[in-house]
This record gives sequence, C-alpha cells and structure tokens, in this order.
Amino acid sequence: MSINSKKKGAKGERELANKLKEYGYETRRGQQYNGLEGEDVVGLDYIHIECKRVEKLNIENAILQAKQDRNEGQFPAVFHRKNRSNWLVTMELQDWINLYNEYYSSKKLEEK
Repeated sequence: MSINSKKKGAKGERELANKLKEYGYETRRGQQYNGLEGEDVVGLDYIHIECKRVEKLNIENAILQAKQDRNEGQFPAVFHRKNRSNWLVTMELQDWINLYNEYYSSKKLEEK
C-alpha cells in the first residue's frame, strides 16, 4: 500500500467518523491513538466498521476483511463511498436480520 493510499484511507476514516458524529455518535478513527485497535472507525457498539473510500471496491474482500478483524460479539460491516456519492453500508443478510429483529422487537415493546 502506498503512502498516498494510506493517506486517502485515513482521510476516508476521518470523514466517516465525522459523518457519524452528525448523527450523534461519539466516533473517531480507530488507528489514531495507538494503532492497536484494529478498527477503522470506533464508537458504534457491536459494529466492526471496515471503511473504504474508493472508486472501485471488491466488496467480497472488504466483507471478508471485516469478518476477520472483528471482535467477539461484533457485526462486521463495510461502510463505503465513491466520489460524489453517499455513504453505503454493506453487511451479510443474517447480520442485518439480527439487527433488524432487535430494532423490531424494541419497537413492539414501545407500542405496549
């Protein structure tokens, strides 16, 4: 990986952390403090974020990387964006279903 791609990756991670802050989450680049956290962006409980700010993305490789790097109890997710595009999130269907079921269950409890 070249120095320019490392700089671009770090810039994308900062951009994503700042975007998540706009939604009220206390997020930051994972590598900025000690380089040992193993996550691109930290601050979303239960989610392992693999951040990709590229024009061409091999999503299967990115998901595999997220799965390999996650900690126990974390859902692996790839947050990605091309130039002049919105951020997208990709994860395996079963993980999305698990998250949705938790959301749905909490909504049902609120209705009671």
